[in-house]
Amino acid sequence: MSVLTRPDGAATAAVRAHAIKPGLPVADLEKLLIERFAVVRDPLNPWDLAVLVPAARLREVLTFLRDEPALRFAMLLDVSGIDYLSFPGHTGPRYAVTYLMKSLEFRHRLAVKVQVDENAAAVPSVHDLFGSANWAERETWDQYGIDFTGHPNLKRLLNHHEFIGHPLRKDYPCQKRQKLSVSDPMVDQLTARLEAKGFTVVDMGDVHQGDPIAASPGAKA
Repeated sequence: MSVLTRPDGAATAAVRAHAIKPGLPVADLEKLLIERFAVVRDPLNPWDLAVLVPAARLREVLTFLRDEPALRFAMLLDVSGIDYLSFPGHTGPRYAVTYLMKSLEFRHRLAVKVQVDENAAAVPSVHDLFGSANWAERETWDQYGIDFTGHPNLKRLLNHHEFIGHPLRKDYPCQKRQKLSVSDPMVDQLTARLEAKGFTVVDMGDVHQGDPIAASPGAKA
């Protein structure tokens, strides 16, 4: 490991304090998760370490990954949906949600996958565990229609609020277009952010345009 030095040759304390620590080998990390949670490795991902976790234990597993001193998966890189409809040889649940985790301290990477049944397309929200999950879950619901139970504001993110359906589902017509007639003013989101900062939002009722302003007597046209 290279260490930056000051002109006098002393090592920079900040660099030493943030030096990357050696993490667990992939085999040891997999063994740890299997022994603690009885997870299984994802057979559809032979390239990286990816484990299958039941939806009922998702929050427990992610909390452990984040807080365990030997792991410190403090960063949730992404939440992404998968639709296995027409996937060759696939016989399991139609959907899945993948959580891509990273440890900034150890540089570990891990994918946690939850299989989701088509007739009960829902998983617990983890927005309170990882702030980045808030919008990532909204995007996944918007595109795949997978519900995130407990999310505070699960509404469209990429598609407009009049959009019907979920365009990344494999059975969505790829040439279908849906026009927007009225823009979403997003008042609910603006109100929530203002209230979170301590402001009181007063409902002033309907907005009226008022009467036209009449020209004053003697005014030139």
